[in-house]
Amino acid sequence: MNSTLNKTSWLAALALALPLCAGANPILDGYRTAAKQENPAFKDFSAAAGQKLYATKVGELACASCHTDSPLAKGKHATTNKEILPLAPAANAKRFSDAANVEKWFKRNCNDVLKRACSTQEKGDFMSYVLSVK
Repeated sequence: MNSTLNKTSWLAALALALPLCAGANPILDGYRTAAKQENPAFKDFSAAAGQKLYATKVGELACASCHTDSPLAKGKHATTNKEILPLAPAANAKRFSDAANVEKWFKRNCNDVLKRACSTQEKGDFMSYVLSVK
């Protein structure tokens, strides 16, 4: 009985760990679900589209204005000069780990940089890009 319990526990741990090893992100998965509901033709997010969004300049600002050309590097706020920790989870494990925090920053930064709210597609594309940066 004890070996069955150990095997079951091991399999449960493996089932939980495999998505993390594969780079799964529950927040991105939530955006994926929302995107499918918004658009039945939705297939998946595009890291290339996310990279383009990251570099898109509207007026004086782009995401890269504060976060630098590399999401792996520390940035600096364009107005306050306050240091910003790296955006990529490969360099900052806390990024994209709290859904409420992610939404707060998307709301603030999309409005500041793009002068509008980001769509679910854009959020997912952006996250796909930043999560892919190693």
